[in-house]
Amino acid sequence: MYLLVKSLHIIAVISWMAGMFYLPRLYVYHADVKPGSEASEMLKVMERRLLRIIINPAMIATWIFGLWLASLYGWENLKHAGWFHAKLAMVILMQICHAALARWRRHFAEDRNKHPASYYRVVNEIPTLLMVVIVLLVVIKPF
Repeated sequence: MYLLVKSLHIIAVISWMAGMFYLPRLYVYHADVKPGSEASEMLKVMERRLLRIIINPAMIATWIFGLWLASLYGWENLKHAGWFHAKLAMVILMQICHAALARWRRHFAEDRNKHPASYYRVVNEIPTLLMVVIVLLVVIKPF
């Protein structure tokens, strides 16, 4: 059972991260088009579908399978595992990033975006950095 849950967790994480990498890239393009234009309306549809059909369900699955995996591994084994606590903190930061992306999607949907494309180019790097730290913590278990 452990390997099946671990596999499902990895699949969910890959799906979540794919969306987290792509959505800010859509915002880069969206910030450069005129509100109400045909391109803006198309990007609104793409952003909404990406968030609701891929990113949100993948995030929920990541948490479900991750917590299930931790319980199969044994909470007692993780209680003193510093790497696990650090990983959990990074995942919570990823969750905060997810919430910010969802908030900005609403702003774009309402034609209220206040940030330039360059802002979203920087934001686009945050999920990548968090993912790198999370993977290193899980694989190397440095503490």
